[in-house]
Amino acid sequence: MTRPRYRNLDGSLPHRASAVFKWGVLDRLAGRRKPDRRPFEAPRVANDGAALRRNVSEPLLTWVGHATWLVQLAGVNLLIDPIWARVVAGVVPRRSAPGVALADLPRIDAVLVTHNHRDHMDLRTLRHFAAAPLAVVPLGLAAALRRLGYRDVRELDWWQGVDAGKVRITLVPSQHWSRRGLLDTNATLWGGFVIEGDGRRVYHSGDTAWFAGFREIARRLGSPDAALLPIGAYEPEWFMRRQHMNPEDALRAAADLDARRILPMHWGTYQLTDEWLGEPPRRVVAAAAEDPRLLERLILCPIGASERL
Repeated sequence: MTRPRYRNLDGSLPHRASAVFKWGVLDRLAGRRKPDRRPFEAPRVANDGAALRRNVSEPLLTWVGHATWLVQLAGVNLLIDPIWARVVAGVVPRRSAPGVALADLPRIDAVLVTHNHRDHMDLRTLRHFAAAPLAVVPLGLAAALRRLGYRDVRELDWWQGVDAGKVRITLVPSQHWSRRGLLDTNATLWGGFVIEGDGRRVYHSGDTAWFAGFREIARRLGSPDAALLPIGAYEPEWFMRRQHMNPEDALRAAADLDARRILPMHWGTYQLTDEWLGEPPRRVVAAAAEDPRLLERLILCPIGASERL
């Protein structure tokens, strides 16, 4: 394994290989891991893309599924972590169809990728958007997108930004890691994005555990009008807690950010971990009900739904 180039803000690295082997092999063989594979149909609404293609000025957020969002702000169409794949890495099947068909999308002005994990950086999907005028990625990922045909690729370090039309895109820290193969652990950076335009601010966290950096993001860039936060892929907790948030963690992050709207993501599409696909939305609503301020801000979007800012 190559020496990791990047670390989290607290200096942490991914689990050691022994922990990965215990989680992935030993616990399964010993019967300590019992993934809940019960069927689940994620809520969805029909979206033929017509309103999205007509939209030239309205601030609109559309959940395609998993961590894929179409952000329309200040007349700019941004697509974050696009994945339309039926299977991730040839192993994990898609359980809920994309909320908008590829052919129904509006013109894409910029493609944003938070990190190189295969459920966020899907090469086949990304190749479909290679004609986009701009791609924005963390450090180390430009070469991969250029190989797909992208011409203008901007690599960002944490806190660096780039403009796309009237929109400002800033890469911010997250508590995660990167790996594409066996020997490239943390060879590329990871993060989330703060997107600003027309006096509005949207935050997409990418994959992340809870960390103190949420407060720093709000301090430096301001509280978001909408925070797109992951609530799924958290069991078993001993293994996932260092890299993914559970629903309670996501609400804690939203409170740290003082987000005006909380839009959960990263649930209901791919079953990457052991919890039942239907558990995260129920659990986040139950947790938010304990704090009226959070419950008022929580918007549990169906797949395909658009939220106006």
